[in-house]
Amino acid sequence: MKHAQCLVALTAALARLSAAVILKDSSQLKESYDFIVVGAGPGGATTANRLSESANAKVLLLEAGGANDGELAIDVPQLCVTLTPNTPWDWNFTTVPQAGLNGRSPPFPRGIGLGGTSAVNCLVYTRGTKSDIDTWASLTGDESWGWDGLLPYFKKSEKFNFPVDGHNVTGRYTPEVHGFDGIIGVSVPGAARAIDSRVIAVTEEEPNQFPFREDMNSGEHLGIGWAQALIDRGVRSSSKAYLAPHYLSRPNLDVLLHARVSRVVNTGREKLALHSVEFQDGLEGKLKTLTASKEVILSTGSVHTPVILMHSGIGDAKVLKPLGIPVLLDNPSVGQNLTDHVGCSITYEVNSRKTLDNIWRDDALMDTLVAEWKAHKTGILVDTSENHVAWLRLPEDDPIWENTTDPASGPTTAHIEFLFQNGVYPTKDSGNYFNLPVGAVSPASRGFISINSSDPFATPLIDPRLLSEPIDLHVVREGIKTGHRFVRARAWDGYFIRPLARLETDAEIEKYIRENAVSFFHPVATAAMSPADADWGVVNPDLLVKGVRGLRVVDASVVPRLPAAHTSAAVYGVAEKAADIIKAAYPEIFQS
Repeated sequence: MKHAQCLVALTAALARLSAAVILKDSSQLKESYDFIVVGAGPGGATTANRLSESANAKVLLLEAGGANDGELAIDVPQLCVTLTPNTPWDWNFTTVPQAGLNGRSPPFPRGIGLGGTSAVNCLVYTRGTKSDIDTWASLTGDESWGWDGLLPYFKKSEKFNFPVDGHNVTGRYTPEVHGFDGIIGVSVPGAARAIDSRVIAVTEEEPNQFPFREDMNSGEHLGIGWAQALIDRGVRSSSKAYLAPHYLSRPNLDVLLHARVSRVVNTGREKLALHSVEFQDGLEGKLKTLTASKEVILSTGSVHTPVILMHSGIGDAKVLKPLGIPVLLDNPSVGQNLTDHVGCSITYEVNSRKTLDNIWRDDALMDTLVAEWKAHKTGILVDTSENHVAWLRLPEDDPIWENTTDPASGPTTAHIEFLFQNGVYPTKDSGNYFNLPVGAVSPASRGFISINSSDPFATPLIDPRLLSEPIDLHVVREGIKTGHRFVRARAWDGYFIRPLARLETDAEIEKYIRENAVSFFHPVATAAMSPADADWGVVNPDLLVKGVRGLRVVDASVVPRLPAAHTSAAVYGVAEKAADIIKAAYPEIFQS
């Protein structure tokens, strides 16, 4: 696909716009700030936006990457599959060798630049179930972190919008559970796929095993329903929406790019008061220090937040001391409890030419579709990889329950996720395909983030310990078998030619999983919330870091339990709530 010529004008225009509202370099920084927010993903961008709503609050947002402006691959939803790994928009991490994956070290995508991982993910918007979020309240001892407390914040962040082509979406979502006046675009599919009617027909043919779910963001999600995705009128909606020009024009909000934070620093005003950040000024710049009069807010995600804490001397002394890092606060919980979804795809060759495989092989077709997207924001590029998602449970009589505790948050929370993809990427040289990613979305496995160097910019150790608990392998295996049953429904008669991998026995399926499973890159809990009086956990329910002053965390790392959901929605909800918590803590700024 020939992107360069067609993007020159758009890139130039967006670059001029960004230059007008984002600091060119650190020489433009103000003399002082009340709040320094680190990281421009969903946590940081949301928090910076909401705090700067008050003209009295001086807010600085530091981002390690660039603006991510004018990038067709980011803006066009269907191109999401090209954004990771090994691209300029990804930190390009891999895990340490995973014993559960036969020693493989799969990619562990994390986004860099404005939008963070919300600029490179595949856009699915799901909140999890009521029992998922209520578990947060139980684990923190704070009822406000339950579903009823978070739902208003989910809705506050959300700008539910409708397909540009105007087709009727009645019955594909439930209006009452959505927000329509927020900032982040959320939409049901904007263009039809050739398999849509077949997927829905299975829910009519097999309603007991594959029931239809009108809206999977209602607090109950079991069944098959229309995907909801972070898309605003045909364009990716990342956390950059919280940094739109009319927000960045606020005189009390500054954004500095290519400012990578190495650690938080004791200001010297009082012991354990961490109001300062040390950062690298520019891609090859020197280290500089900035101080916030009120707080530093870390929003660098489930990998970088614990890494920054450890390099700041907050972490397990047994890890820090051998590296020569002075221990400011011995907290072994930092970086622990890493939880992530895991799964793999099963792919079938199909008896149809109407699949997405054609767009990846035919530059002329892709150019035509890109031109349509640019002109009208219509066509098959306006959606993510799937128009439907399934959330399913293992049966109650599965023998696994004889010796294993159910890892799901409750009896209406899924063990298994399906994504119904009409094509595969990267595709094959010929043929047409149906791809079915199968994920374990209530995993029991727990891992960690750690460091093995005193260099704050050294690559961290990422060990999610995927499939380390037998139940997770069992869930993916049974999910694949359920997927095979799904495609045998009458609705698919004549459609499938063959599976690309012949998997007949449990042993064959498990071998396939270990050879092919990957992270679904939804990591949480590496700086998890716990009750204020707990001697475990990293932050209190107000998101202040335990044992120190002036330092708060607002990102996925504080989530104490991974919901059975893609995690962007959770972080937007956390950040919207966090902004209100912070505002309440400083009435002299926000209520004057």
